[in-house]
Parts: sequence; C-alpha cells; structure tokens
Amino acid sequence: MRILSRAIFREVAGAAVLGTVLFTAVLFMQKLGSGKMFETLLRGSASPAVVAYLIAMLLPAAAVFALPTGTLVGVLIGLGRMSSDGEIIAMRAAGVPGRRVIAPIVTLAALGMIAAGACSLVLMPWAVRESFRVLNKSVALQLTAELQPRVFEEQFTKSNVVLYVGDVRATASTTAEWKNVFLADVTPPEERPQTSRQYSDAPRVTVAAEALAVPDATKSTIQLSMHGVTTHEVDSDPKVYHSTTEKRQEQLLEAKPREEMAAKPYDAMDTIPLWKEAKEHVEARLELHKRLALPVACLVLAMVGIPLGVSSRRSGKSGAFVITVSLAFLYWMSLVSLMGMSRQGKMPAEVAAWTPNVVLGVIGILLLAGLERPGDRDLLSRLRALGTNVEADIRRWLASGGKGGGSGWRIALPRIPLLPGVVDTWVLSTFLFYLALLLGSFVLLAHVFIFFELLSHIISNGIAMSKVLEYHFYLTPMLIYTSAPMSILVAVLVTFGVMSKNNEVTAMKACGVSLYRLSAPVLLASLAVSGGLFAFDHSYIPEANRRQDAILAEIKGRAPQTYLNPGRKWVYGKGSRIFYYKYLDPDQRVMVGPHVYELERDPFRLVRQISAENARWEPSLKAWVFQNGWWRDMKTHSYETFQATTFHELTETPSHFLQEVKQEKQLNFVELDRYIRELKQSGVDTVKLQVQYHKKFSAPMFGLVMALLATPFAFVAGNRGAMAGVGVSFGIAIAYWVVGRVFEEVGNVNQLPAAMAAWAPIAVFTLAGLYLFARLRT
Repeated sequence: MRILSRAIFREVAGAAVLGTVLFTAVLFMQKLGSGKMFETLLRGSASPAVVAYLIAMLLPAAAVFALPTGTLVGVLIGLGRMSSDGEIIAMRAAGVPGRRVIAPIVTLAALGMIAAGACSLVLMPWAVRESFRVLNKSVALQLTAELQPRVFEEQFTKSNVVLYVGDVRATASTTAEWKNVFLADVTPPEERPQTSRQYSDAPRVTVAAEALAVPDATKSTIQLSMHGVTTHEVDSDPKVYHSTTEKRQEQLLEAKPREEMAAKPYDAMDTIPLWKEAKEHVEARLELHKRLALPVACLVLAMVGIPLGVSSRRSGKSGAFVITVSLAFLYWMSLVSLMGMSRQGKMPAEVAAWTPNVVLGVIGILLLAGLERPGDRDLLSRLRALGTNVEADIRRWLASGGKGGGSGWRIALPRIPLLPGVVDTWVLSTFLFYLALLLGSFVLLAHVFIFFELLSHIISNGIAMSKVLEYHFYLTPMLIYTSAPMSILVAVLVTFGVMSKNNEVTAMKACGVSLYRLSAPVLLASLAVSGGLFAFDHSYIPEANRRQDAILAEIKGRAPQTYLNPGRKWVYGKGSRIFYYKYLDPDQRVMVGPHVYELERDPFRLVRQISAENARWEPSLKAWVFQNGWWRDMKTHSYETFQATTFHELTETPSHFLQEVKQEKQLNFVELDRYIRELKQSGVDTVKLQVQYHKKFSAPMFGLVMALLATPFAFVAGNRGAMAGVGVSFGIAIAYWVVGRVFEEVGNVNQLPAAMAAWAPIAVFTLAGLYLFARLRT
C-alpha cells in the first residue's frame, strides 16, 4: 500500500473504529438494559468473572449492526475532514484522481465485512447458546435462605407450603436465621397423610419463634430447623381442633425446579445446520440470508459513503452523524419490511434479505461514476451544500438567541435569554447543537433496533403498521429519557474536544478566561436538562409508558394487563393479622372461604382464628359480614359458631385486597410512594420498588454527572479531536452503567438500603468529576 493510500486508510480507520465503538455502546446498553441479567446473576452465586463473561456474550449481536454503521461514519468523517481541509483538492491539483481513495476504503470495508461475518456467522449463534447456558445455570442456583422478610413466598409448590417470615438475619455461611415464621400447608385434605382424622379444607398452620434455614440449590430445597413451634389444624368438624406444641421441629421445603430459558428456534443454531434447515423452513432461510447479508452492508455502505465524504465541504462530524443515522435507518427499515413481506409469502427470502444491499450497491456505483465531475455541478454536491447551509443557519439562530437568520431560511421566534457574553452563547449553542443531533441519532437508532427485534411478532400476530407507529410514538419519551445522559456525555466531549483541537481553548486562556468559566454554560445547561428530565418523568412519561406497554402486549400476543389483582390469596392485614381466601370477587366484594389468623408478636404465636363460608363487605356497616362460620380464641380456649356476624376490629376494606398491578415506570414518584405503602401493608415485597422510587430522583442527575465528569476529559483529550471524545465517552458510560446496575441489583436483593443503592453511583462519579476538575490546569 502506497503512502497516500496508507494515510487515507489510517484517517478513515481511526474514525471507523471509534464510530463502531460508539454505536456498539448504544446498542449494547439497549440490549443489556432490556433484560434481567444482573438481577438473575446477583440473586444467584455468579462470580464477577461469570458476570463479565455473560456481558461479553452480548457484544457479537451488537457488533453485527454496529460494524456497518461504524464503517460508514468512519468513511464520512475521514474523507469529510480531508475534503474540508482541502486535501482532496490538493490531490486533484497534483493529478491524483478522487477515485484513488476507493482502494484503501474498500480494504477497510472488507476488513469490517470479515469481522461482521465472523460475528454474524460464528460468534453470534455461539454467544446466544452460551448466554442461555450460563443464565440457566445461574437460575438453577438462585434458591437461597435469604428470603425477603414480611413477604409471602409461594415458590415451595412441591411442598404445598406458603411461607411468611417476619425477619431474616444472614449468617457467615449460606444458612440464615429466620424470626417469626408462619407456615401454611395448603395440601388438599384428600392428599394429606391418611389417619383417623377427617381434615377440613383449611390450611394446616405452623408458627415458630425462630428457625435455622439451610438451602440446597441443587435440589431446590431448604431444610428448616424450627424452635418454639406450634401447629394448628382443624378437623372437618370445627369443634375438633388439633394444636400441638414442640420445642423443636424439622421440616423440608421443596421448590419446583425453574424452567430453563431458551432462545428462538434458529437464533442459536450454527450456520451449517441452519443452511440445511433453510431448505425446508422459511424462517430458517430468512435467518441464514440475514446472517450473510448484514456483513456485506459494510461494503455497500462504504461505497455510498465515498462520494458523500469526498463531496463534503464543511459539514464535518455532525453532518457525518446525520447521514450515517439516516442511511442506517433506511437500510434497516427496508430490510425489516422486506423480510416481513417474505414471512407473508409475498417474496422469496433471498430477495428480501439481499435487496437493500443490491439497491445501495447500485446507488454507490452511480455516485462513484460521477465522482470526478468538476465543481458542484452534480446533484450530490448541491444536496450537501443545502445541508451545510441549513446547519449553519441552525448554528446562527442558536447563537443569536432565536432571532433567526441564514441564507433564505428565516425563523421568527422570541429571543431566548442566554448567559451573558458572546463566549457563553457560542459554547452553549455548540453544545445544544451536538446534544440535539446526538439525542436524535440515539433515539432513532434505538427505534430501528427495537423494531427489528419485534418484527417476527408484528408479522405473526398481524399487527397493523399504524399500531406499530403508535407504539414507537409512545416509546419515544422513554428513549429520550434514557438516551439524554449519554447524549450529554458525548456532546460535552465533542464540543470541548473540537474547541481544543482548533486551539480555541488556548485562545480563551490567553484572554484570561479560565476553563471553569468556559465550562459553566455547559454545566448549567446540563443541570437544566436534568431538571427537565425529572419533570418529564413526573408529568408525561408514566402515561406514555402505560400506553406503550399495552400496545407492546398486543404486538407480542399477550393478554391485556389485569390492573386489579384479586388472585393474591394471602394478604397481610393491619396490625398483626393474616388473611387467606379461596377466591375474591372484586365486583360483588365477596371473599369465598375466608380464614383470618391473628398473631401475637412477642412471643410469636397464633391467638385467634376466624373461618367462614364467605364474607361480604357492607358499605353501610363499614364492615365485613361473615356467614356460616366459627371463631376460636387460643388464649381463653373459647369457641363459637355463627350464621352471620361482623368483627369490627377487622378494618381492612376491599381496596386493601384489590391492589392495582403497576410497574414503577408507569408511575411518577408520588404515585409510586403511595403504591409502595399500600403493598407494604399487604405484606408484598417492595424492596425493588423502593430502589426505583429513589431512582426517580437520582436518575435524572445522571446528565449533570456525565457533564461534570466529561468536561475534564474533554480538555485533556481535546487535542485528538471529537472522535477521541467519543471513545472516552464509551468507557465512561459503560463504567457508570455497570456500577449503577450493580448497586441497583444489590439493593434489589436487600443487601443495601434503597436510598444508598440509588444514590451511590451518583456520589461516586460526582466525587470523581470534582477531583478531576480540581486537578485541571485552568
């Protein structure tokens, strides 16, 4: 390779690598954030090495999409820089044709195609199999004695036991100490050990002051050694009541083994077996040709990118990002649409998978054929000039505070007051431009990725495209919320990176403007964005999430969500009282087969039991009317039957038993706080919800923290340009995301207070940012 070819190759390859890293990061975090990997692993016994290994298994799938887009952005940025600096003109003036850039770029695209082919054909199916193998192994080891306290555990289905533990104390070993244990054996009477007794259908209740729990994850069992045990069992004749007291009792709790997770039929299949299956099945044929066609996208996108980059004048890296995202969007959307038509039998799988490559290849050849036309006579150059003018007008409008301006493009908006000073306005307008550009790019890329994943469901369930567009419309607010911090991070690095490379930062220092003062408008803007994200999450995102979740359930063919859950048969009441019923009619407000267990905390024991055929809520009495039942007081040994009576001390209303099933992302912090208090009263696990409640306040601060941390990096690495900042942003974002997820999941398993789990990553990275700021030479 000659000197000129090597220079072009290095110029394009560096930008391509950083572009690939950036897009891999976006897709990787989108894929990682949509699953329950960390929760699954942290609840199991996986080591950090296993966690890192499983995370690495997600990279091949992300790289298959990121390598073609990274190659395109590298070509556009590399050739665009050479064109804007006049190097392309210098080459032509020296008699070197513009087509000379084709050979090194095709070489780079071929390398990208080989890498993408390795990921698509070999690594990706292997990684899918490995991911599910490790996940299933971890899930198999999830049974632990460290259960959530004050929560009804119904996982011990093989023992037909419902467990409630008042307090859990972890020990140095795998065992745990339980306090105030309530066990209800719900085995039907006909399946209980045959004795001379005639059992009723009421649960057999065991209460214990304390217990030592020893789990065996391989057998899905927990061996209990209980102390201070009392067992209560009712005969078919309620007058006959069996109560036994023991100092110590052993009991084995058996959980049903968890079902193994599995990939889609052809996703985990190696390419050679898939090729054999493709002869008979359309889905296999589509998967095979998709694996073959995606790597070739590196080559065809590079062919389109060469004339786009050479014809560039001053659009720079921002224009490269716009063009890259637009072309990638068109490519993936056309591929997805054609594959959907193939699933409907409207075209062969081969045609559907390869048509986008063929069309882009033809466009690339036609554009390359007009590469040597002089001046700006070709249509491509005119379009580029128009895009450059629009970008310049946007920058002038932002810099002028909204007065409008530009060559033939006017915006008449009221002036937006900015920070005083020309420098502040210039820095802020540049930052906002890159922020809007990157945010739009990341959101659009996520939409394409999600649409591609949902395609099989859309086709198989016959979902109309209008419904799909509606889903993406309501999904957009959440994508903006999650993508904004990453966009702030990259925008800060690019803004100050470009200024440093152009010696603008040095000029500011020479004029007596410190780096602290220079970064002030960006930090204030990031704070404003964080506040806006909090307000956005409080006012609009919950409702949008409810709608997009409902549409997503329809797309995936799931039943609509049941908002009221009458199926929770075990509910903790007010004070120290447990309710059990066979069925609850939410419309008639009737409990069928209710049992009420009143407990005494110290010493922990059952003091009264109420049983009836049914109980109806009477609003006029503000009480439950129990019919055809009995009650027994263990303290006084009193027993009484009744046909209809009320117990005014039972103040739980029907709403106490009819909890609305909601997700934290569908609630703002006020609604979530109220929801947590309601669930706590009913004995439902709220640890995860408490972590999410505190994250409602901490997550929006992510944007400000990213700006605080990125600013020193931008000034230090700025001489290497904007794409160096992109590379730094990848490392920072991944580090923050991993640390945040680890703290969150540790909080979810109740190993950290909820507030600490939510705010610890913010505190750690804020201190790191302040430390770097303090060491910055201003």
